Amino acid sequence: MNFGQQMLFFFSAVGAFNGLLLGIYLLFIKKQKYLPDFFLGLLLLMLSSRVGISVFMYFYPDLPRIIPHLGMSALFFTGPALYYYVKSSFQQDQFDWKNCQKSFGILTLVLGAVGLLYLFFPITWDHYFGTFIYTVWSIFVFLAAYQYYIFIKQNHKSPNNFVLPVLVSNVIIFLSYQLISTGWIQIYYCAGGSLVFSFVLYANFLILFNKKYQQLPVKEATKYSNKKISGEQADSFVSRLERLMSTEELYKNPNLKLSDLASRMNISAHQLSQLLNDNLGKSFATCINEYRINEACEKIENGSYLKIEEIGYEVGFNSKSTFFSTFKKIKNTTPLLYKQSQTLTEPGFHSSNL
Repeated sequence: MNFGQQMLFFFSAVGAFNGLLLGIYLLFIKKQKYLPDFFLGLLLLMLSSRVGISVFMYFYPDLPRIIPHLGMSALFFTGPALYYYVKSSFQQDQFDWKNCQKSFGILTLVLGAVGLLYLFFPITWDHYFGTFIYTVWSIFVFLAAYQYYIFIKQNHKSPNNFVLPVLVSNVIIFLSYQLISTGWIQIYYCAGGSLVFSFVLYANFLILFNKKYQQLPVKEATKYSNKKISGEQADSFVSRLERLMSTEELYKNPNLKLSDLASRMNISAHQLSQLLNDNLGKSFATCINEYRINEACEKIENGSYLKIEEIGYEVGFNSKSTFFSTFKKIKNTTPLLYKQSQTLTEPGFHSSNL
């Protein structure tokens, strides 16, 4: 292998390794979970596995032929991962996670069924397996691009500004593999696709960090910070906030932070702070504590078997004193007096029972 080939495979291998690490980070390590990040991590993991196996097979061509087919199997899920990455980035909390799970389950069963053909018809399987994988990949790349077009046409906005670069990158990788596999581009198949993947991965890194570190001038930033969020957008954010609180009860986490909640709402911490302070007229702590106290009141009204202080811990307070003082501040009474008042108002209760 000459020097040019060595450099080609070096960059391909490094790109695959970095993509693999980033995919693992997004899927398993990143603390602030964000649904599009899950699909992006899956996408990177699958593509990196395919690229890594391709590079590995170049140096060890005598490995069992099932190894390259594992790489093709990984490639099978890149299309669906891209499609759901685009969809979840726009739909945010309206994204149908259960339906997505069903789709991936069906795809896994289909891949497993096709894989079983290898046991009975190995020659036929070798001939058509690649065609099957590329057909599925083609369908989902088209669906992802079409879905993006529909969302943009309907003026849907995504807080994730990385959607278009990821979509374009995957289209480039897809077209590169297709052109190389058909022989239109005369280059070693695995190396060519791997090199394109590495190039696109690093290009996206540059785009990401360039956007991250771009800042508004001081005067412009100050001018923006003085503006309230528009009524329509504020209503959307508030609806999203209430939905998260009612379905996932995030307020029960005693260590909940502004940045954590903002991440779950798919907005920036600045936007959430602005929404609470300017549009709702309350601080983050007050907002969360109101949800906690309302939950505590419901438990008291429903005759919870828990002690008063246990109710405080149950709804998210990390100390008895904080619970009592917050309850007094919001309800103008203590939890114990509130419980007694509820007992006095119960049907069938008479003063003679005292």
